[in-house]
Order: sequence, then C-alpha cells, then structure tokens
Amino acid sequence: MKVLILAPGSWGDVSPAIRIAVDLIADGHTVTMVVHADYAAAVERSGCAAARYTAALTPPPSADGGAGPGVRGYLDHLRGYMMDHAEAALMAIGAGAIDVVLTNPISPYGHDIAEAFGIPSAEALLQPSRPSRAYPPMIASAIDFGPLLNRPIGRVVQRVPAPYAPAAAWVREQLGLPAKKFTTTLNERARAAVPVHHGISPVILPRPSDWPQHLSLDGFWWPVDDEEWTAPIELADFLASGPPPVLVTMGSVPEGSRAADALSEFVSSTRHRVIVQGAAGPILAEAAPGRVVTAGPVPHSWLLPQVATAIHQAGAGITAACLRAGIPSVPFPQHTDQFFWARTAARLGVAAPALSNRRVTPSALHSSVESVTGSGEMLRAATTIAKSLERSERDQGESTLSLRRWIAEPISPRAGGRQ
Repeated sequence: MKVLILAPGSWGDVSPAIRIAVDLIADGHTVTMVVHADYAAAVERSGCAAARYTAALTPPPSADGGAGPGVRGYLDHLRGYMMDHAEAALMAIGAGAIDVVLTNPISPYGHDIAEAFGIPSAEALLQPSRPSRAYPPMIASAIDFGPLLNRPIGRVVQRVPAPYAPAAAWVREQLGLPAKKFTTTLNERARAAVPVHHGISPVILPRPSDWPQHLSLDGFWWPVDDEEWTAPIELADFLASGPPPVLVTMGSVPEGSRAADALSEFVSSTRHRVIVQGAAGPILAEAAPGRVVTAGPVPHSWLLPQVATAIHQAGAGITAACLRAGIPSVPFPQHTDQFFWARTAARLGVAAPALSNRRVTPSALHSSVESVTGSGEMLRAATTIAKSLERSERDQGESTLSLRRWIAEPISPRAGGRQ
C-alpha cells in the first residue's frame, strides 16, 4: 500500500505520525508524509518521503513590538497555514498514486482527497474529538460541563467554522467535488463509520460508553527512539551530580508574558535544581550557574525518569510521557486540549491541580512543585500508573497494530469498513 499521512502542526503532532509511519514501513508499505519543512529531515530519516510546506504555525512577531495580531489576525494566519498544507497535500497526490489517506485533527480535507480518488481514509488522533458525555469539546476543554452538557455543547462547537474549513472547501473545488458544508461532510463520515484511531491508552481514558464501534483507543504512539542519539555531556553530568531536578518544559508560553515572567522568577528562586527547555533556558542558566542548566531537544523517554517532576503545558505528548515515566507533574495548560489532559492527570492522582494562566504567580509555582515533590502518595500513584501502562501495552501489543490491520485488509473507501 502507498499511504499518505497528513501531519500539519508542531513536533508534538509529527512525532506520533512518525511512529505510525515507521511501523507501516516495517510492514512493507510506502509512506509519504505532508509535513512542515522544519521536520522534513526527521521524517526522511524514518524512511518516509516528506512533502514539505513552509508556512509558520504561529504568526510572526509584530513589527512594532506590539502584543501580536489579536484573535482575528491569528485565525487569519491559521487559515493561510492550513491552505499551505492543503496545497502540499494535493501536490503529493499529484506526484504519485496513493492507496489510503490518514488525517490528523486539523487536516480533515484528507477525507475529501480520498473521496475524489475513491480510496479509503481514516483519522489518527491524539485527543478525543467526537462529542461525548465523558469530556468537553477539546477546543474549549478548560471547563468540563459534566455528562449532561458535554455532548450537546460538543455538537454545537462542531458547527463553528474551523480555520481548516476554507482549505477543505478549496480542496473539494480543486478536485472537482461538489461543494458541501463542512458539517455535512463531517456527518457523512460519521454515518459511513470512517475509522477513527486514537493514540491514547484506555488505562488513561476508559472507552466512553457513548462511542460507536468505529472509534478505537489504540494506546499511546510513542516517539521513535534514535539509536544513534547520545546524551549531552553537560546534561548527563548535571543529572548525576545531585538529587533529581525539576524539569521546566513550556514551549507554548509566549516570551514576555506574565506566565513566562512567573516561570523565570520561579527558576531563579527555587531551592531545587532545574533543567529548562526552551528559548529562555540559557538566560536562566546564567542567572543561577550550577543549579540551573538548559537542555535542547532531548528524548523524554531518557530524561523524564531522571527528574523529580516536570512543569509542562499539558499537551497530549508530554502528559503521556510523564505518565509513562512514573513521575508526578505540574500542568500549566495554555489552550485547547491541554486543559483536558491536565484535568485527566490530576484525576488520576499524578499531578497538581492545573495552574491558571491568569492567576499564575511564582508563589503558586513554588507551592505546586513542593506539593508534588513532597507527596509520597502522588509518587506511588504515578508509579502505579506507569506499571499499568506497561502491562496494558504488553497485553495489547503494539499501539499501531489496529491501524496497521485496517490498512492491510481489503477496505471499502465509502463505508470505511471491510468488504
């Protein structure tokens, strides 16, 4: 099979897609991934072909040093970003025959491509998207509305035009498909039972009782280990020279924001040794030499088991990595599904209550870190969850197995089921 994987987004979106691609390649399939140029080299090292696009995920800094483009400007930028990715996807289709398309949460036009070419498609998601009583809509997950309201509110949110809707309409036009409202195509896919695979462990999110059969929980799609990677000497020496440090990894916090200032003050004043990932790392390390070091991209499977806790933005990837490592954490969600994952970790007893972006202070950070590092109960809960994940993965087999079986078997492009 020749598989096209659409992977717009950040490294957190691309890394799980690489895991899927590597396992598909091992099965004998050929894979092309439509991915940002920044990640093309990593994709190609995995054995995939990379179809590149170049639009930046976030708007450029304001030329006058202002606060940024505002909500309208940011949405306009996202629409252009999605259009750039959609164009690259059509170019990839034009470069060679494709047998199946895999989409992620922000590339639903992959289903329109599949419709035009009469081939099957499926979704590969890192967060639940179908409206359910079990969780709020991910775009507004800061509030859990409860089992009575979560599903109806989720259905309302699905009708709100998303930044990728213009790209989907453009793809249909380019491929000669009849124009349809995005909600119409969404409902058609649901009725046709197009497969939806989730890179989520049922240990962490028990299967919701109101999910239809074509939705599956496959287990976490862990990053592919680079066998040639070696730890930076400075970082390895720092880890070996004292008690486990606190990791601060906050890629979603804008520089100069109140949240960034609170994190900086916390790092400067905490009694703990600290590792900082991000642009501010070198400056903070200079301010507290010997107690604070900076780290670039480091495999979390190596780093997290060696730290006491992690302050993180509660994205799907870093939350799962902390659960796998068996460490408690301090979630600091910034947007969309991050609040859902922060709440999930706290519900499992392995994380402090989520910090609020509006009310965060150095004092609140200190208090949260002390509460998790000083809690034997939370550490035991984190250890138990890690063991449960390991046991579940051993019993279930490889997390990509369900998706790979779907691709390997004869499948109907319209119904998303087997013939």
